[in-house]
Amino acid sequence: MKLANRMSRIGTESAFEVLRRARSLEAQGRSIIHLEIGEPDFETPKHIVEAGKAALDQGFTHYGPTQGLPELRTAIASYVSRTREIEVGPERVTVVPGGKPIMFFPMMALLEEGDEAIYPNPGFPIYESMIKFSGATPVPYPSLESGTLVENIRSKITPRTRLVVLNSPQNPTGGVISANEIRALADLLRDRDILILSDEIYSRIYFGEKPLSIASLPGMLDKTIILDGFSKTYAMTGWRLGYGVLPQWLVEPVNLLIVNSTSCTASFTQRAGIAALEGPQDDADKMVAEFLRRRDAFCAGLNSLPGFQCPIPEGAFYVFPNVTGTGRSSKELADALLTEAGVACLGGGAFGEYGEGYLRFSIANSFENLMAAVERIRAFLK
Repeated sequence: MKLANRMSRIGTESAFEVLRRARSLEAQGRSIIHLEIGEPDFETPKHIVEAGKAALDQGFTHYGPTQGLPELRTAIASYVSRTREIEVGPERVTVVPGGKPIMFFPMMALLEEGDEAIYPNPGFPIYESMIKFSGATPVPYPSLESGTLVENIRSKITPRTRLVVLNSPQNPTGGVISANEIRALADLLRDRDILILSDEIYSRIYFGEKPLSIASLPGMLDKTIILDGFSKTYAMTGWRLGYGVLPQWLVEPVNLLIVNSTSCTASFTQRAGIAALEGPQDDADKMVAEFLRRRDAFCAGLNSLPGFQCPIPEGAFYVFPNVTGTGRSSKELADALLTEAGVACLGGGAFGEYGEGYLRFSIANSFENLMAAVERIRAFLK
């Protein structure tokens, strides 16, 4: 027996492999500071947990509608309309278990062999993986150069381009695409037969200019797939709850793929999602404030290290320092920091070829651990 050829085209997330190695070292008695995984280190807010518990007691333990509970889709539509300043109805909203299905299902519905999809590099590795798996050709655009994003994307467009992926705030760089660049991108793509997948999973975690959704600009709502969810904003990674806001004509094809795969999203987690959107937002705001405090101190610490140059990220909870000055490759340095210094991070090459020469650190760990990590790296470099 052998696997289908398509399995040779699917990728993975190296963060989980590094986490596995780090846990193995901890089992041997080693002290490891975990800065590899993209998961808030905060507890899910209490009122959300209580809503989930209440939903279980109320019998939300059975199949729900494929597209999502109507009351959650209504809450999401209201939230997206308010935060993006657009008019979105619940008929456009599809609820899924986590954010990745809003990459996977639309790509499977839209892309086929001979098509091209443009995506950020360095960027979340599942973009490239899913484009390849669909049979289309992944076309990377550099996401590190400031002020050249529009030209980077323009230069990659061909008659075969079907999809452009945007991610702001971005994983792994923490970059936020400026409002002027978003407007220029809308002008570039508005009259082309190209869809946009706008990954806005970090939309509430920003430290300066509020990210502008390209869907909010004239003529772009029906050309844009908004990806968002609850994992990052509300520290609900284990609840597996995400959603897409889709062009109306794409909703039914995506629902068909859901029927053929997951059937629906767990009903009790959806009830918790309603509490997240409609309840107090204090915990989410406090989390962002703490990420800002950590960002400033950790970046200052990294910039004091020989061979490190760390730009200040404008969103998400990652920092992405250039480490070419150390004379080591990204993977070599990341492996050494794990095994010798006890600091788990990711080599930039895990996010694409343009990420070589960088490391990604998650600041989703305590302030004290972040400062300890800087000193461990300093001692290692000496």
